[in-house]
Amino acid sequence: MKKQYQITQRRAAEQFAAWAKTNEVPVQLTIPTVGIAELTQQSLGSLLRTVGKMFIESVMESEVEQLAGKRSERLVGRGAYRWGSEEGFCIVDGQKVPIDRPRVRSRQNDREIPLGSYALFQKASLLEETVWHKVMYGLTMRSYKEVVEQFAQAYGLEKSTTSEHFVEASRRKLEQLMKRTLKDVPLTAMLVDGTIFKGQHLIVALGIDRLGNKIVLGLRQGAVENATVVQDLFGDLVERGVDFNQPRLYLLDGSKALRTAVIAYAGDAAFIQRCQVHKIRNVAEYLPEAKRHAVKFRMRAAYGMEEAADARNALYKLHDELSEENPSAAASLMEGLSETLTLQELRITPRLRRTLSSTNAIESGFSMVEKICRQVKRWQGSDHRLRWVASAILFAESKWNKIHGYRHMPVLVKALEAASRQRTGKAAAAVAA
Repeated sequence: MKKQYQITQRRAAEQFAAWAKTNEVPVQLTIPTVGIAELTQQSLGSLLRTVGKMFIESVMESEVEQLAGKRSERLVGRGAYRWGSEEGFCIVDGQKVPIDRPRVRSRQNDREIPLGSYALFQKASLLEETVWHKVMYGLTMRSYKEVVEQFAQAYGLEKSTTSEHFVEASRRKLEQLMKRTLKDVPLTAMLVDGTIFKGQHLIVALGIDRLGNKIVLGLRQGAVENATVVQDLFGDLVERGVDFNQPRLYLLDGSKALRTAVIAYAGDAAFIQRCQVHKIRNVAEYLPEAKRHAVKFRMRAAYGMEEAADARNALYKLHDELSEENPSAAASLMEGLSETLTLQELRITPRLRRTLSSTNAIESGFSMVEKICRQVKRWQGSDHRLRWVASAILFAESKWNKIHGYRHMPVLVKALEAASRQRTGKAAAAVAA
């Protein structure tokens, strides 16, 4: 019954929207000047909210007149007639506001005709979206009523009701993130990183298109960060339209699981750039405090060099010095060294290279997740974590700007295509030999 009611309401709303597009009769409001003065003395917001409620009632009356005629008219042949009214509500500023809902009945089948305008004004999604946005900005479920309530007779703002609306909204956000198509997104770079969130590993894939826009591609929650979880994420991206055969830059933090999954799916089309910030941090952790600053400075200087050969020679020299003092630090420096210089090998411009040489772009998203999810005091099972994380990461996405150096993205695209052709040529020559 509930589903049938929802279908009926949706159809009524669609019919009203179609009628409104062709209806040229304006909706008029009559507001007594005395009432305006009284409401303005309270606050301009009170006036606007009252006018908004009157507008909603006027729109419903306009629809009723279209169906059953004006009250003063006695029209023969009308297919519907007025049938009194009852208490209803509309959604204004995330609040349920009581209104007097007119009712209309069909003469043909003696059934009530649902008003499309009323269905539009009380759409649950309006309330759910409002609740979701306010929670993303830090408003808690407990304080929602005290902060949001502005209408004297508003209701439906209690903690339990607000929580229900947020659950529905966040579940819709999760579905939106996990199912949105990526077929026509020209991905030039992909950042894949994991973080431990509330005792669970969270893997997020972030894409960067040819215009420098950042897009959240997908996420997975797992007990540990392993190749199986990441490959499952990549498999989902393939189903949603990502072509892993296209040459692309993959920015990773050094995790073997992430690298294994990238190679398994992209193969020779993958150009892996190891996060230089993670590499510097990993090497420094093997050293005593007194030695760390100097080593970090020399590694940053090497990574800032224009030519890959110069950077490699500087890092080799540092490796030789560390080998005598701390073999573990030297081994950490050499591990994956060539992949920390991929952008230099591609000869990317300095500004864009600085942006794509670390996973900071995705780390900012993790910071937003951590900040928003502090509101949750007790984590439960099911999709509780995924709903909150998906909401937070999508909210972060809405705030992101283009990456620094985005104007040089065409340089990266051409460099990847040229390097891919070179790899293909070498592979073909090796097979022929």
